[in-house]
Amino acid sequence: MGQNIREWGMYIALLVIMAFFTITTKGIFLSSRNIGNLINQTGYIAVLAVGMTLVIIISHIDLSVGYLSGFLGAVAATAMEFWHLPVYVSIPLVLALGTLAGMFTGFLVGQMKIPAFVATLAGWLGYRGALQLVTMARGTIVITNDTFNAIGNGYIPDIPGMEILPGVHKFTLILGALVILFFIMSAIKKRRNMRSYNIKLSLMYLFIIKLLFMSILIGGITWVLAGYRGLSWTAVVVLILVIIYHFIMTRTVLGRHIYAVGGNPEAAKLSGISVKKITYVVFGSMGMLAALSGILFASRFKSATTTAGTLFELDAIAAAFVGGVSPSGGIGKVTGSI
Repeated sequence: MGQNIREWGMYIALLVIMAFFTITTKGIFLSSRNIGNLINQTGYIAVLAVGMTLVIIISHIDLSVGYLSGFLGAVAATAMEFWHLPVYVSIPLVLALGTLAGMFTGFLVGQMKIPAFVATLAGWLGYRGALQLVTMARGTIVITNDTFNAIGNGYIPDIPGMEILPGVHKFTLILGALVILFFIMSAIKKRRNMRSYNIKLSLMYLFIIKLLFMSILIGGITWVLAGYRGLSWTAVVVLILVIIYHFIMTRTVLGRHIYAVGGNPEAAKLSGISVKKITYVVFGSMGMLAALSGILFASRFKSATTTAGTLFELDAIAAAFVGGVSPSGGIGKVTGSI
């Protein structure tokens, strides 16, 4: 019973919050335009929350990702506006720099045995100074590249020539239906696998209610978004990211090793798992996602500023904890943080 309450607590809280703001704003909160804007405005935090989930699962924390995100967003702006690099070069460059920065943190934590709090707090100060160096010399760096800015402000195109449901973004509806189908099939397959291993299952009626609830929730959000301009590119990036990381954490050896290291690093080491390797991978992933977050933020505001990245890390950490990740490690889901 306690496990069911823990699992459903987030969904109940979400419904209560949505109902409260819908009533207080007289329905404006659930309008197509507002939901679309909310997704665009929080996309960069969602990206950080995905990476932070993995970091906390292995019993660490990363305080540096906020200013690392802001700094790398400024690097992307500098690369395009002053080095005149094209978008297809600037973005991979920034992602690579983020990965290297994350792996350096992994080196400090995994190899040098420096506590993650201390190592990442030093990174927080260092990246904050680096951001000031990049932006203070020129002030706010305005990004004029339309392709780059479309990442944070653009929307996916609709299917041309379809006359049904005028004024509704059909391609968004199709994608939403595919997501619902994927969720149902994945949940059923997971339940069958758990039954085959004699793992205790939740009651069938609770399982069906969960499927219906999530299907209605996803379908409702999809319909609302389709009534405005459809899915934004930011939402697409977050959706793809969640699917990839959810698959890694639930269906791959790497994901099982990450949970094992978080649950008991000594036992994981004795069973042949390289704890140092997992630390490198997780922090490298966090650095890459910090770079992606910086790209989304800079493209959203079409500029790089001296305050970019401020308190991003606290939002990401809060999202992970509220989403069910255990501070002691070994427990948590990417989807919960989202």
